[in-house]
Amino acid sequence: MPIKLPSDLPAFDVLSREGVMVMSESQAMRQDIRPLRIGLLNLMPKKIQTENQFARLIGATALQIELSLIRMSEHKTRNTAAEHMAEFYRPFSEVKASGEKFDGIIITGAPIEHMPFNDVTYWQELCEVFEWTQTHVHSTFGVCWGGMAMINYFHGVKKHILDHKAFGCFRHRNMAPASQYLRGFSDDCVIPVSRWTEMKQDEIAAADGLKTLLYSDDVGPCLVEDQSHRALYIFNHFEYDSDTLKQEYDRDVAEGTPINVPMNYYPNDDPAQPPMNRWRSHAHLLYGNWITGIYESTPYDMTKIGS
Repeated sequence: MPIKLPSDLPAFDVLSREGVMVMSESQAMRQDIRPLRIGLLNLMPKKIQTENQFARLIGATALQIELSLIRMSEHKTRNTAAEHMAEFYRPFSEVKASGEKFDGIIITGAPIEHMPFNDVTYWQELCEVFEWTQTHVHSTFGVCWGGMAMINYFHGVKKHILDHKAFGCFRHRNMAPASQYLRGFSDDCVIPVSRWTEMKQDEIAAADGLKTLLYSDDVGPCLVEDQSHRALYIFNHFEYDSDTLKQEYDRDVAEGTPINVPMNYYPNDDPAQPPMNRWRSHAHLLYGNWITGIYESTPYDMTKIGS
């Protein structure tokens, strides 16, 4: 089944060219099934790139997905056209006031790692989002800073500043082969990492109800299940395109920002060579497993979500 997107959303054409099944509103209306309603709370500055990345992953399953784009109510972005935001995004305040419910929601990262959570301008509203997910969302997926913020809010697990950026592609161990989220996973896998902060495994292990599913000896815990809050937290970037780390590296080099060549990314660690994507299959597995888990457990009657 395809993912339902507005036909004029840039992701519609991008995914169509890649062979991902997409359908317009008019096509979806002819199908007599209930699609899974997935929200994307997009905190990243490059909104369109992030839309494409997550739509690609959740649109590759055998289920019909209806994707809703959500933004923080008062926070403005300088990297995406105002027309795009006005046409395709709804502020969270409007979504909350509507009373509507979602089968799943993804809360993305944000380039504000160095800031204490309480100093983030939209922190109070984001805390409202976290509380709202407990009554209006069946399953929540917090990604990178979004996952760090959510695990901090519910469990007090702190983020710690690194003395250098964790940057590159790192091997991670499968710590829970029987987990529904890791069906089909190898014993280890490669995941792109790009962050200045980390969560510590001993603090996660000390919190009630948290289980680490993927872990790296080099960059620490990656994927954590929070069953009591119906949530997953991932601190790294399975959703990245093949050239996303390259874009970040080239940007920092151009701006004169001290940065190391991303580890294990370019062939022979040579930035003159095109990077190789070694995480795509596991990315599709993880998000496909998440979507499948939602389908198997979410109420058909959406009014019962969160009850």
